[in-house]
Amino acid sequence: MSRGKPYLVGHQEFAALYRVDPKQVAQWLAPSRGSVLDPETAIVVSGVRYWPLGFAAGWGATTARFRQVDLDVKARIIAEQGEGWEPNLGDELPPIVGQQEIIELFHLPAQGNLATTITTGRFPEHDWLLSGSMLWMLDTVLDAVPNLRESARSLPWDVDEEIVAALRDGTYDGPGSRVLTRGRHARKAL
Repeated sequence: MSRGKPYLVGHQEFAALYRVDPKQVAQWLAPSRGSVLDPETAIVVSGVRYWPLGFAAGWGATTARFRQVDLDVKARIIAEQGEGWEPNLGDELPPIVGQQEIIELFHLPAQGNLATTITTGRFPEHDWLLSGSMLWMLDTVLDAVPNLRESARSLPWDVDEEIVAALRDGTYDGPGSRVLTRGRHARKAL
């Protein structure tokens, strides 16, 4: 039996919970700052970190310097996301995908193919819009395959079952599975 959609937050929503600028969340993650917020507490979807709402809302009480969560913001996040449940750990979450994983899942020739399908309303509505990014539960995407095939002009919308299996068991390591950092340090690493 499915519990429905879990509540999630991105950087912007995490920051709103603690009434800080979203850049502060990145600083909390920085090793140079002692990683006040452990990066391993997040899941990575399409190269961006997201957290279960239960973890994010309770995080401030676990830090050396107590941070009060804004319960009104938490209530607003829940209301915006609709009916769901509040997970605490990433391993409680179902497989979640963004555009990078979807492009890989269907071996689409270009990002524009997916973007056009989304903007024309032929792709299923996103399950979340977090920090400006659309996210879907893997099952939402897979359930839409018959409709995608029916409405397609040239794309077969064939699902790569190996990628489905990797997403389900948490071993997916393709595009979108790692956080891509920007700036001077990222250029040095290349």
